Amino acid sequence: MIGELIKGLGVTIKHALTSKRVTIEYPEQKRTLGPRARWRHVLLRHEDGLERCIGCSLCAGACPARCILVEAAENREGARYSPGERYAKVYEINMLRCIFCGYCQDACPVEAIILRPIYEISEYTRDAEIYTKDMLLMPYPNPQTEDLGNTNA
Repeated sequence: MIGELIKGLGVTIKHALTSKRVTIEYPEQKRTLGPRARWRHVLLRHEDGLERCIGCSLCAGACPARCILVEAAENREGARYSPGERYAKVYEINMLRCIFCGYCQDACPVEAIILRPIYEISEYTRDAEIYTKDMLLMPYPNPQTEDLGNTNA
């Protein structure tokens, strides 16, 4: 009995002294991700500040986890949100259900949604894990385009 204990401790000590440590000091040190890492969803804008999303719902149709909700609305002359006829009035992703497969990014015809290698995704409540359009949409490219009247109301 004691012989097996000493033998086990010997293996443990040998492994601890000879192997490379894999622990990092997070958050001071960040783990480098692979070039194909897919984590945080982001909705992109055009250079003029208009949203790229045209509300086609192809991303929601391609999602195997069914975590994307898109409700489209028509663009009007006084309120233009995207260059197309429609825009996404409601765009939500339930991050609790998302499997980060990237099918939404592949299905988008205008490359409006992409998955960035930002892996620090945590919230305190379940409701906060439903990312709304305001949370996903990139900020305006420059301060001059903020006065276009493109509010998400």
